[in-house]
Amino acid sequence: MNFTKMEGCGNDYVYVDCTKKPLNNPSAVAVQVSDRHFGIGSDGLILIKPSDKADFFMEMYNSDGSQAQMCGNGIRCVGKFVYDKGLTAKTQISVDTLAGIKYLDLNVVNGKVCSVKVNMGSPVLEAEKIPVKAAKSPVVRERITVAGKDYEMTCVSMGNPHAVVYVDSTDDLLIEAVGPLFEKHEKFPEKTNTEFVEVIDRKTLKMRVWERGAGETLACGTGACATLVASVLNGLCENEATIKLLGGDLKITWDRENDLIFMEGPARTVFEGTIEID
Repeated sequence: MNFTKMEGCGNDYVYVDCTKKPLNNPSAVAVQVSDRHFGIGSDGLILIKPSDKADFFMEMYNSDGSQAQMCGNGIRCVGKFVYDKGLTAKTQISVDTLAGIKYLDLNVVNGKVCSVKVNMGSPVLEAEKIPVKAAKSPVVRERITVAGKDYEMTCVSMGNPHAVVYVDSTDDLLIEAVGPLFEKHEKFPEKTNTEFVEVIDRKTLKMRVWERGAGETLACGTGACATLVASVLNGLCENEATIKLLGGDLKITWDRENDLIFMEGPARTVFEGTIEID
């Protein structure tokens, strides 16, 4: 199997061109290629496929083989992949996902895409659509008890569920202990991604993320979008902010008039190769 490993803010995936040839059993392949000792090493697998609704279709699998609906960092790299590989000559493209069609503006320098701005669509705030079991909707500053400690969470879906909680310091956070407990909490019937956020100022937020099916990752694009939305709803920041992640920075903007979220950040090819798959 020919592949390209790419990353956006350290959120790395294995990308495979399936526009002409399908890949059998992608869930099992995702587990194999994600292993950092016996495979390539990644947060998961992303397939680029043809679409009758958009320019391309993005199909994504987490490192545990579970299928995900959407990935903000991943879709930026899809934009770079299809342009750099000559699958399109357009710098404005549409990519269909299980979370709907997203629209990408590609920033090209010296014939290669270096960054991508994505129209991520509207945030979903209705509890039953996220989904989350909550006393009220939207779910803003609702109490949740994890490992005997009370937190206040704000829940948002950007194509996948997110629970945003605020902490005094992300550096001191024992995310490996608390992250899985949020992910599998009974309030989240489809599990959840959890963003632990430290407010630096009204235009800067620092975030660590525990992703369902993947654990802690260096970045999460949809999580950064959810973090901005939650922070605006909690009166903690403006409609535009820089989200500082372990792997880099993302610029997130909430166009309140049109209720659209825009995410802008880097996309980079790490290396290309061939792997034998079982």
